[in-house]
Amino acid sequence: MHKDIESILYSEEDLKIRIKALGQEISRDYAGEKLIVVGVMKGANIFVADLIRSLDLDLVLDFIVVSSYGASTESTGVIRLLKDLDENIDSENVLIVEDIIDSGLTLQYLVENFKTRHPKSIKICTLLNKVERRQVETPVDYIGFKVPDEFIVGYGIDYAERYRNLPYIGVLKRSVYEK
Repeated sequence: MHKDIESILYSEEDLKIRIKALGQEISRDYAGEKLIVVGVMKGANIFVADLIRSLDLDLVLDFIVVSSYGASTESTGVIRLLKDLDENIDSENVLIVEDIIDSGLTLQYLVENFKTRHPKSIKICTLLNKVERRQVETPVDYIGFKVPDEFIVGYGIDYAERYRNLPYIGVLKRSVYEK
């Protein structure tokens, strides 16, 4: 698995430090408020688990599952809702937690979908922001790291369901996905 990684962008320690800082910022912004944290699965599972442990807040954790990639390296542009929220977000503060934002299409879909449910607020937190790939602009409130236009894996982020268990964020070698 490690042999398929071209380079490590962010180490396990880099991730730990940045997520703690994000948690402090989010905790300040929502002090005294209830928060519904919505992890976008599967990619955000590790990030959201570490993030909520750094939040000093009254929170509820929920998950939503959407797909736009399949086994491809690029978004199809078609968003499929595979699992909806269990929580009612009417009049609630909602924080959508993503692993990586590139095209912005999934995030745009989620924000528009959630707005129809009348939350008190919607904010976005992403571990990785790949602005070079953006097709639609959606404001992102909390950003872990900016990443280059490379195929990124690790720390929950996959290629064809593999590499999620890497403890760091790395660039996948082209030879792996251009077979």
